[in-house]
Amino acid sequence: MIVAGDRDPYPDACDTPARKLLFDLVSIPSPSGEEEAAAERLRAFFEANGREAWIDEVGNVRAPADDSVLCTSHVDTVPGDIPVEVKPALESAYDVDPDDPTGGEALWGRGTVDATGPLVAMAVAAVETGVSFVGVVGEETSSRGARHLAAERDPPDALVNGEPSGWNGITLGYRGFLAGTYVNTSESGHTSRPEPNAIQHAIDWWAGVEDVFDPADPETPVFDQVTTKPVSFDGGLSEDGLAVEATVDVQLRVPPSRTVDEVHELAEGQLTTGSVHWKEPIPPVMESPRTPLARAFRVAIREQGGDVRLLRKTGTSDMNLFAAAWDCPMVTYGPGNSELDHAPDEHLPLAELDRAVAVLSDVCRDRR
Repeated sequence: MIVAGDRDPYPDACDTPARKLLFDLVSIPSPSGEEEAAAERLRAFFEANGREAWIDEVGNVRAPADDSVLCTSHVDTVPGDIPVEVKPALESAYDVDPDDPTGGEALWGRGTVDATGPLVAMAVAAVETGVSFVGVVGEETSSRGARHLAAERDPPDALVNGEPSGWNGITLGYRGFLAGTYVNTSESGHTSRPEPNAIQHAIDWWAGVEDVFDPADPETPVFDQVTTKPVSFDGGLSEDGLAVEATVDVQLRVPPSRTVDEVHELAEGQLTTGSVHWKEPIPPVMESPRTPLARAFRVAIREQGGDVRLLRKTGTSDMNLFAAAWDCPMVTYGPGNSELDHAPDEHLPLAELDRAVAVLSDVCRDRR
């Protein structure tokens, strides 16, 4: 019997260990950098179920066991105050059975989808089957937890990374991520002068970057494109009034068909003046659907009555970092509709959580 918690009372619908743990963790605010309380609750869950667990030097929750599978997901969420309550799921977000007397009961709250729901599914399945588990921190910002884990730990035999894919979907591919800050300074002068200033140089550079990555075929799927996005722009006179300054924060998403180094070189090649300070990149990843791990998921999902969906995501996850460091089969999996990531109506049907736990447990038993 799995022990989840001793809160009294839980909502009536939170009547299983997985549902109770989800309610507890969603009730604890855990934005990136403030994961300590949620990490302690997760550690306590493993210890209550007879598993050794501890919090490492960067804040990850570690519960090692059978390394035939490592289940991992992130403890942190984005900020946002969504009342934690059980109420019906939105039919526009989930397939809700109109004949279900529960009304498709769902837990609403920040993190239910991204990624506390997947985190709980990983934790409960790890306890049920005796496989290894790590809850990592900082995924929504620098991925410091995953970076530390990949550098410090030997690879498992197989990895399941927790992010929302829907209980009947598995994610095999993510684009990579390259972020940087363009900076430039020019002498101040009257605005009637024809010479371009730092702001114009910044605009010209970014226009060149957008142009060089504009897909030749407009029908190219987004997953296969390099997409470019400026995320902030700051420019104007310096405090002493003697210079014009410009700073642009930019992000580029890199498909598996290209390398981060190639994209970096092409972006740098558009510079005529100024410089770009690049952050540590995250490479793209595309896993095979034919690995024993992927096959185990297909079997487990079908046994639960689902039609399997194989997904490629246009964003980035910690699986990118694990794939770059470890040579082992891996997939990303977890309950929830990813369109609700970071959204004000984030919620997860409790029945979807149950199905995900069943699928994960079957997969872990198959791989042991």
